[in-house]
Amino acid sequence: MFDFIAFIPRAVTQGVPLMLGSTGETLTQKSGNLNLGLPGVMYVGAICGVIGSFIYETGTPAESINGFLAVMIPLLSCLAGSLLMGLLYCFLTVTLRANQNVTGLAMTTFGVGFGNFFGGSLIKLTDSEVPSIALSATSSYFKATLPFADKLGWFGEIFLSYGMLAYIAIVIAIISSYFLKRTRPGLNLRAVGEDPATADAAGINVTRYKYKATCIGCMIAGLGGLYYVMDYSSGIWSNDAFGDRGWLAIALVIFTMWRPAVGIVASILFGGLYILYLFIPTGTNLAVKELYKMLPYLVTIAVLIIVSLKKSRENQPPAHLGLSYFREER
Repeated sequence: MFDFIAFIPRAVTQGVPLMLGSTGETLTQKSGNLNLGLPGVMYVGAICGVIGSFIYETGTPAESINGFLAVMIPLLSCLAGSLLMGLLYCFLTVTLRANQNVTGLAMTTFGVGFGNFFGGSLIKLTDSEVPSIALSATSSYFKATLPFADKLGWFGEIFLSYGMLAYIAIVIAIISSYFLKRTRPGLNLRAVGEDPATADAAGINVTRYKYKATCIGCMIAGLGGLYYVMDYSSGIWSNDAFGDRGWLAIALVIFTMWRPAVGIVASILFGGLYILYLFIPTGTNLAVKELYKMLPYLVTIAVLIIVSLKKSRENQPPAHLGLSYFREER
């Protein structure tokens, strides 16, 4: 029989990076910026966290490692690296008005190359026999769960068996949803994404909102990369191990109709679909396993078709998404 008790926690851990990535991308797209560089941003966030963790863990005796520093140094390093990627994207697309699609794809290539270069360099420093870095001491603090979770049976396993970043991801998604729907800055941000000329005429600083939304969105997405390495992979970094999760996060934005709160459940669904092949017998046929991995994308396509048929305005992307704003043409 299908083991839901084992399946759901794995779906959640698989979905948390997607949740953080899609929440960050939703904020970015609500400003009118289409950041296809999200996979690169998540990759840079992951490797910057690994660099911070590596420096601290290798420079500190095991008995002297401080839990607070073991968490904060990788966390701040990740946020700093992701922020720089967001600033780079904004400088190119908002200030210089470069094509957003080309810029995003270039940043994805740059981010993966950046991560592989520094990841490979750290692997050489460790003289490891395998092409990976193990940061188990730092990872243990990210993976730490509530001490009484194991005593609550299936309830503890399903709801309380995750590291802190999983719960932070849920909180960020809820706050982002509230911000977009219930606050004046959120309304202004949506106005910028829908019609920047009208927003500009109303006294809203379009450039500032685009910069802030994109940079904060990149920082949130970068946490998804950090979670993947420190929690999901137990502190093990391997080049090119991140897979297509950045693209899945972008697909998730479309699937949720630009609603971060819906992304909480949708990310778990995507995570479950992504690992479904592990729980359904497929034998040794690798082709069948790859077909199962296509399920999240097929579901997204189906949702797009349904939404297009309904033609509901609230389920459509921001009207100015992916377009540069030329203030002098207002």
